[in-house]
Amino acid sequence: MKLTVLSVGGSIISPDKVDYAFLSSFRTMIISHLESHPDEKLIFVAGGGAPARIYQDALRRIDPEAPAELQDWLGIKATHLNGMLLKAAFGSYAPDDLVTNPTDDAVQFTGRILVAGGWKPGFSTDTDAVYLARRFGGKTVVNLSNIKKVYTDDPRKNPDAKPIDAISWKDFRKMVGYEWNPGLNAPFDPIASGIADECGMTVIAADGRDIENTKAILEGRQFEGTIIGA
Repeated sequence: MKLTVLSVGGSIISPDKVDYAFLSSFRTMIISHLESHPDEKLIFVAGGGAPARIYQDALRRIDPEAPAELQDWLGIKATHLNGMLLKAAFGSYAPDDLVTNPTDDAVQFTGRILVAGGWKPGFSTDTDAVYLARRFGGKTVVNLSNIKKVYTDDPRKNPDAKPIDAISWKDFRKMVGYEWNPGLNAPFDPIASGIADECGMTVIAADGRDIENTKAILEGRQFEGTIIGA
């Protein structure tokens, strides 16, 4: 049984409000893919998106001294909300409980799709995705966000930043560093990168809003994005 983990960023589930048009198209494509590939299973890990930002900002406005851990928990709960939406949208394809702890021995994966949210402060959903891939034997994590490729630097700040088609784990980890902090803006977080590197996984970073491109990734066809671990 082939397994692929898709980290579905909050930036595409709920960029400012729930993007139900995207989710509807995504759902149609995924179900069609599973029906034509009966030997495959998928794991979705949902990001927080707008709900995370809105509630974290509200807390900071109410209490500017609110602990960072509480802000993290609000973001984590937002991933659970988005994860439950994904799980509900896929109905009988995703019969198991939403995963909120990828290390819990009680986690069941009996359907074609397993859906997860965030775990706890100090861990990004990238790390959750890698933990679940390792646990269930997946070798590929597809990181779907609102960027088309990984760049040599932040293209919003550096006009000379160049897109990358493929990069080794060694070179990628030099770029993003080796430690996680909640404010880090990286295409794949350092802790998750270290685990993926150790396990020999491949991460594909791509624009999840392009449904046909995601379909091409799942089908092993040519796609636009960055291969990490090449």
